[in-house]
Amino acid sequence: MLQVVEINYIRHEVNQKGRSYKDVAKSVKHDWRTVKKYANQEEFPQTLKQKRKSPVMDKVKPIIDQWLEEDLKFKKKFQRTAKRMFTQLMEEHNFEGSERSVRRYVSKRKAELKKEAEGAALPLETVPGTAQVDFGKAPFHYGGTVIELPFLVMSFPFSTTFYYQVFPSENTECFLEGLQRIFMRLGNVPKTIRFDNLSPAVVKIHNNGERDLTDSFERFVLHYGFEAEFCNPGSGNEKGHVENMVKYIRNNFLLPAPYFTDLDDFNEQQWLLAEKDQLRVHYEKEIEQRVLHQQTVEKHLVLPEKPFHCGRIQQ
Repeated sequence: MLQVVEINYIRHEVNQKGRSYKDVAKSVKHDWRTVKKYANQEEFPQTLKQKRKSPVMDKVKPIIDQWLEEDLKFKKKFQRTAKRMFTQLMEEHNFEGSERSVRRYVSKRKAELKKEAEGAALPLETVPGTAQVDFGKAPFHYGGTVIELPFLVMSFPFSTTFYYQVFPSENTECFLEGLQRIFMRLGNVPKTIRFDNLSPAVVKIHNNGERDLTDSFERFVLHYGFEAEFCNPGSGNEKGHVENMVKYIRNNFLLPAPYFTDLDDFNEQQWLLAEKDQLRVHYEKEIEQRVLHQQTVEKHLVLPEKPFHCGRIQQ
């Protein structure tokens, strides 16, 4: 069986960068069938010149570009081939060009998209499809007393929107359950998520910056297919957006200490508050945040067929 780091590399290169099974197989020195298996696996048991004018093709290039963008949300086995796109163009758009022209354009655009993905070094605030995650704490009235509980926040820097859920603990089960709940509410998964070096995710940070991740978090990342980024130790500014959202949520929704008798019911109400907040106009872009939020989730990945088993949470 392959190491987790190899599986993560295979899934990222195939599903997000669009490399072929055979190309990745050469890199990892495994059979292409093995690469295909892990790239598309759902569950991980315990143990990433002058241009010539082409009138016929020019009309359909925007359509093909849209299809390629749509297909990037899916695993490679669910992405359309150039041949299938050619058939669709004929059936749905009365395309009169050749299959060879379509193949050539699809190959060219895939190479360009791959280069863009590899060369992207823009701040998260400018990139739709990315998110940041962190825990905050707030006081709550429960059972006749005031208790302090953590709440997990996922923020979306491009749109300045967020979701959050309150939990009884910051343990691994609550951490993964919180992420999964937000994925389910979104209906998709951010391509890249930046974390602090939370103990439910990171076991150890080595001198070279590499990290040993917890087994549960490794399998969670593989299951959902997103790229996990981590801040450098002591560099909280690298996830400054979510830290600001933690403060915003506490000040606007969790103070003074709210009352609750059932945490599940309370959390259901928090979805609505977060979505109502999206009606605010963005402080710079002068457009409702819900419009920007839709633009960022359009770049997200498709949810896998089955949810991840996060473990039992006792409240």
